[in-house]
Amino acid sequence: MTDLVPVLLGPPTWFIEQADDLREYHRLRHRVFVEEQGLFAVSDRDDRDDDPRTVVLVARAPDGAVLGGVRIGPATDGPDLGWWAGGRLVVDPRVRGARGIGPALVRAACAYAENAGALRFDATVQRRWETMFRRIGWQHVRGTTVAGHPHTLMRWPIGRLQALATATKSVLGDLVRDLAPAGFAGDDGAPVPGSDLIAACDAILPSMVERDPEWAGWCAVLVNVNDLAAMGAEPVGLLNAVAARDAAFAGRIFRGLKRGSEAYGIPILGGHTQLGVPAALSATALGRTAQPVPGGGGLPGQSVRITADLGGSWRPGYHGRQWDSTSHRDGAELRRMTGLVAAMRPSAAKDVSMAGIAGTLGMLAEASGCGAILEVASVPRPAQASMGDWLTCFPGFAMITTGGTAVETVAVTAECGELTEGQGVRLRWPDGETTAAIDAGVTGLGRAT
Repeated sequence: MTDLVPVLLGPPTWFIEQADDLREYHRLRHRVFVEEQGLFAVSDRDDRDDDPRTVVLVARAPDGAVLGGVRIGPATDGPDLGWWAGGRLVVDPRVRGARGIGPALVRAACAYAENAGALRFDATVQRRWETMFRRIGWQHVRGTTVAGHPHTLMRWPIGRLQALATATKSVLGDLVRDLAPAGFAGDDGAPVPGSDLIAACDAILPSMVERDPEWAGWCAVLVNVNDLAAMGAEPVGLLNAVAARDAAFAGRIFRGLKRGSEAYGIPILGGHTQLGVPAALSATALGRTAQPVPGGGGLPGQSVRITADLGGSWRPGYHGRQWDSTSHRDGAELRRMTGLVAAMRPSAAKDVSMAGIAGTLGMLAEASGCGAILEVASVPRPAQASMGDWLTCFPGFAMITTGGTAVETVAVTAECGELTEGQGVRLRWPDGETTAAIDAGVTGLGRAT
């Protein structure tokens, strides 16, 4: 079928690829920016060209000749914070405007940056090209200068954090608003009236149970214990509902459940098992605390603290989505981490869930009747994870808290933001700029009262 494409559309006149040999691209830049436009007196090269992280995308003719190019890469020295910048977009004057090479290079640069985990992507654009960037979807930030010539700072809107929050949590308000207990709407667990019991319930994605049943069993314990931990509760017991095609498959799920219950010190009290059906797994955990910590107890002006276990690695088969920091830990380490909130006694706490760090912060802020600022450079993060992946993945163990006192564990704790008046979550970058992450409330449940 693909063989029909050249017949129907004609042979390709150019294509875009990542360049290894940059000599032709640099020669084209010199011809355009130095000789033709006079933007630079001698050379347009700068320190971004010498950064090994910088990537150059070029448009090539079928014979390999470079028709245009653009460079992209991290905007700051040091660790890649997810702030990328594009620049030195150039098209050979002989084909400029006729074949759409410039817009195609810009679109390719946007896709590359987002795929690399960027959450902010800027470019300084000559004023005459601002309209082209606007048509593609870029936003005007402000006027600036490059080499003494007027330019416009523009920004590509990256909606990854908002999209995740919308996909995972936005329908909750309409579905469960009248069911949520007073003062604990949207919390990780629920206080049982008239007692010191906390109940939590989580289901594992059926596709994950089918693909990796032992890991699913471990995670059923992990997520429920984390939910109890976020409220400062001591685990009491776990009940499970297991569905599987046969006894052998169910046995694999139970092996994961047993290993998790032993590691976290939470006994399996019972449950329900059904065979001859598609794979499914859910668990309900019970814990005890006389003073449950709400997710909505934060106040404007309070610092936001993130505690995350940075050990481990991406779970095989779930790169960029699930960080496994727990399966290699011993029971003492795991239990010290899950006792963190009880020891800290914060005013508000949330276990980082499927909405990721930014989305979970948005839920804590929403339940507290606040907005939030997240300081990107201060977020504790494994070196192997891009910022985009880390703020949107399930991180194994990570807690967001406000107030209270920091407690030392094998996890890393850092102050990395604050609650504010208003609503939503914004990212603050090292240059003081802020960009939107979550526009408003995540769940629609509003303030927990």
